Amino acid sequence: MDRTDVSLIALRRILRATELFGRELAQTAGMTAVQFRVLQVVGETGQCTATAISQRMRVSQATVTSLVDKLVRSGMVVREKSQTDRRQTNILITEQGRRTITDAPDPLQQRYVRKFEALEDWEQAMIVASLERVAAMLDAEELDASPVLDSGDFRGAG
Repeated sequence: MDRTDVSLIALRRILRATELFGRELAQTAGMTAVQFRVLQVVGETGQCTATAISQRMRVSQATVTSLVDKLVRSGMVVREKSQTDRRQTNILITEQGRRTITDAPDPLQQRYVRKFEALEDWEQAMIVASLERVAAMLDAEELDASPVLDSGDFRGAG
């Protein structure tokens, strides 16, 4: 098998692992990996703002608003006006949201992070350079993407 085929198989395995995790998360927690990551960010301190989530995940404010809307509808978080600054709205995790974080499968990106951080510095640099090159080869350098492995909502739109 030539290197082109080997590289395409490796890419497909990565995409397939992401897809399988997304399905598992959708079945067990009822949400996408990106929605789950927003829930985790809120759960770290119990509350935060949409702006803080947007900056942390490096996605647009509109994307965060949409994700939070879905979490509010499913009872994972609530929005509450700030007591100190009425112009600000805080997003607070609910007890149901905390249970969901506890009961959800180990996020794929956390598995990756644990293994990546255990690598030598030169190995990390090599992987980052290679992944950035692959993204460039796929004309994906400018796509809005958070550092969350996700391949979409498997339950359909809405």
